[in-house]
Amino acid sequence: MRGLFSVLLLALVSAVSAVSSTGGRLLVVLEEHSEREKYGVFFGDLEARGFHLTIESPKSESLSLFKHGERAYDHTILLPGKSKGLGPALTANTLLDFMKKEGNILIALSSDHAIPTSIHSTLLELDIHIPSDKGALVVDHFNHDSNKAAEKHDVLLLPFPQALKPNVKNYFAGEGLIAVPQAVGQTLGNESPLLAPILRAPNTAYSYNPKDEADIVEDPFAVGSQLNLVSAMQAHNSARLTVVGSAEMLQNAWFAEKATLAGKAVKTANRDFAARLTEWTFKETGVVKVGKLIHYQDEGVSKKMNTSLAIPEHNPTIYRIKSDVNFQIEISEYSQDRLAPFLPAPGDHVQLEFSMLSPFHRLNLSPISQTANSTIFGVSFKTPDQHGIFNFRVNYRRPFLTSIEEKRQVTVRHFAHDEWPRSWQISGAWVWIGGIWVTVAGFVAFVAVWLYSAPTEKSVKKTQ
Repeated sequence: MRGLFSVLLLALVSAVSAVSSTGGRLLVVLEEHSEREKYGVFFGDLEARGFHLTIESPKSESLSLFKHGERAYDHTILLPGKSKGLGPALTANTLLDFMKKEGNILIALSSDHAIPTSIHSTLLELDIHIPSDKGALVVDHFNHDSNKAAEKHDVLLLPFPQALKPNVKNYFAGEGLIAVPQAVGQTLGNESPLLAPILRAPNTAYSYNPKDEADIVEDPFAVGSQLNLVSAMQAHNSARLTVVGSAEMLQNAWFAEKATLAGKAVKTANRDFAARLTEWTFKETGVVKVGKLIHYQDEGVSKKMNTSLAIPEHNPTIYRIKSDVNFQIEISEYSQDRLAPFLPAPGDHVQLEFSMLSPFHRLNLSPISQTANSTIFGVSFKTPDQHGIFNFRVNYRRPFLTSIEEKRQVTVRHFAHDEWPRSWQISGAWVWIGGIWVTVAGFVAFVAVWLYSAPTEKSVKKTQ
């Protein structure tokens, strides 16, 4: 009895603690185990959220991201070290293969440590660019900690990112200032829709190498808002990679640390920002899931019924042209430890495409009802006057949200021979129908007059 109670208690505790939608196996690659204490609070917060941490050195012979061809871990954190290489278990190809298996990676950089070649190659493959020379960092002469960075101005104090992109949900908003010490700046490629900045540098910031003895920086790596201090990439399979330009901002020394900005004492909010950042990277937030998807022909009865998924799931494979069709899809959002109703950002819409080779309809889906853990979106439309093979397609891709790709194939046919409307039901045909009956009536009248008209009498000539 006591053993059964222990099992139930363990199940209850595991159910209460939040776990990523991908899994809780987290690998931390840290070269010097003596530096583990520097990240003690950061690691403790991850364990409190339900992650099972495995801390390994890149030089460990037992280190491997895969086991029997599958992921050995669900997430990976790469912290900076002194070595320029990470060994054969963490090559660029291995890290990319890990993402292809839907694994998530957080890479932390530092200007005080050399950046391994495999990380350089991985970021370059993803069109994320960082300075090639060691020691390059971001400085700002206006937004810095005037107490601890009075001379170098290399500890930036920045607010939480409030507006990332228009019509995009912000999972990183908060209150307070974030301390970003000794940061390595990044620039993103302009052609990839998979990349997105999370924390940008101020307009007064720039990247340079302190080893350059010149008083004037003539050719900086990047300046102003070109520089990203924290960047993100979400692949087509929704695998996530986050690049943190300052590993020091994750250390205990900068969690709730007092700083000075423009002569005013402030308290850093690095711990809150690190929590929000890892929640997104490890898929505790920003994960959308599709439940039921139904479509059916509206025969006039469903309009009187409650528009919810209580309607019988017909999902026919054949529709007729010019038919009234209803479409409904159930979408949930995984938020930290449970599924919640999903609502797009203000101004954003989930859309349905009814397409053959190209969309014949592209319609906004409106929320029509809501359950405890999902939102039901729906729309009604009329099938086009075109027969063929069509698809109901919902392709929803937004920054910082996992993708939705749902497609259902149906056939649209012509009217059957007994489904065409009768001629008298078509108002445009009334003129021709009237002409026919006028012609018939005229002919009948003509025949009647012809038959019932008396013949004329012929005069007879008298002869002698």
